[in-house]
Amino acid sequence: MLEWGGHRLLFVMATDQEYQSQLQQRIPPLIVGVGPVEAALGTASALAEMPRKPDLVVSLGSAGSATLEQGTIHEVSAVGYRDMDASPLGFEVGRTPFLDLPAVVPVETRVPGVPKARLSTGANVVSGPGFHDIDADLVDMESFAVLRACQMFGVAFCGLRGVSDGAEELRHYADWADYLPAVDAGLAAALDALKSSLEAA
Repeated sequence: MLEWGGHRLLFVMATDQEYQSQLQQRIPPLIVGVGPVEAALGTASALAEMPRKPDLVVSLGSAGSATLEQGTIHEVSAVGYRDMDASPLGFEVGRTPFLDLPAVVPVETRVPGVPKARLSTGANVVSGPGFHDIDADLVDMESFAVLRACQMFGVAFCGLRGVSDGAEELRHYADWADYLPAVDAGLAAALDALKSSLEAA
């Protein structure tokens, strides 16, 4: 955890593969693992053990997009959980039954100069035609889970994602990994903007 401008920040990432040289110079992240279950468990257990909670949790890493340019960085303005479908019981797709949250949860944005985007979280890697049925700009596997853990502990959430894939159908690991250095550099610049904003407030 770091303190910027009097604010305590916890940085959450899924994998060491996304934590490359530029981010290594700026932050010590909590690595929670891949997917909604691991992200929820890792974030919630870390927050539960902290005697002093952070003021802000920053979830950052890669994401897929069929519409946004690969290598670009975006701040999450809304996030949904695409795995949730209780529609046979009369619930809106994406809405968790008996939970007082909309199917797509608005997120307060905090990073000046970084374009905003709607994100969909789920437990699958989306590729090719899989984007067609998703009403969001970005897809990832962790942000909604991190947001829910933050809500449980009354901690603010910020999501930053770099587009690593989506322009073409994924066929092997390198189709994702090749853009990670660009994502690393872009996320580092976004964190610099966030730090400057918090210190100026």
